[in-house]
Amino acid sequence: MPELPEVETTRRGIAPWLEGRSVTQLEIRQHRLRWLVPTDLSKRVEGLRIAPLQRRAKYLLMPLCQPQAEQPDGGLIWHLGMSGSLRLVSAEEAWKKHDHIELQVGELAGDTSPPLCLRYHDPRRFGALLEYQQDAMLHPLLQKLGPEPLSDAFTAEALFEQSRGRKMPIKLFIMDNARVVGVGNIYANESLFRAGIDPRRPAGEVSLARYQALAQIIRAVLAAAIEQGGTTLRDFVGGDGKPGYFAQQLDVYGRAGQPCRVCGNTLKEVRLGQRSSVYCDECQR
Repeated sequence: MPELPEVETTRRGIAPWLEGRSVTQLEIRQHRLRWLVPTDLSKRVEGLRIAPLQRRAKYLLMPLCQPQAEQPDGGLIWHLGMSGSLRLVSAEEAWKKHDHIELQVGELAGDTSPPLCLRYHDPRRFGALLEYQQDAMLHPLLQKLGPEPLSDAFTAEALFEQSRGRKMPIKLFIMDNARVVGVGNIYANESLFRAGIDPRRPAGEVSLARYQALAQIIRAVLAAAIEQGGTTLRDFVGGDGKPGYFAQQLDVYGRAGQPCRVCGNTLKEVRLGQRSSVYCDECQR
């Protein structure tokens, strides 16, 4: 599943080719995604100008402006689901199987490069294309999200206070989007390993000092993944058509049964919240 670094990588990859351009056509060949894409959505967005792209958690936000307006008054929310990707293609490129949506844009004044199309590909169709009015943060899917992990609003002190009395495993606690957004399965595994915390440990039993270390490591792991283009997964391709490279540096995710890179102990695997959790019972306590 594309996680926060993959979505941020996609945003950075497609933004220079879309921002400031007008939507000339939105072609929807498959309306049945995670939520039904409105049949009249194309008519409502064609002719609108794309404002700077944003990201909230794993949602990619595409604010749209009226032709003469300076501020957007609504826009589109893209979610990549389990296997979705957004890539830039030429208008002449043939549609692939599982290509469901194409957004075409017009030329930009002073730009001699031919405009590209944004094409949404999703074999499992768990992703989504949604519309919002006025402020995206008021959308029901975004209203109750926790702080961004790379923002100043994400603090170890808040995690510590929220965890008091909680018996749920620390891994599931930091994956809860109400606590902090974007710490998905891959990066939760990696962060807990580097913090030396057993993913099974009850969140309420983790000290403030360990939360302080964990918060810093979460930031560092996600920032490194974004810098290197997201994790290379079978289903993910970045906005520029290139996969990410962070998977080459994963210490525990996908390495159950292999030796720990720190102590040489065999990495173990357990399922928490129906997700695979790989850890070292020597390095993580």
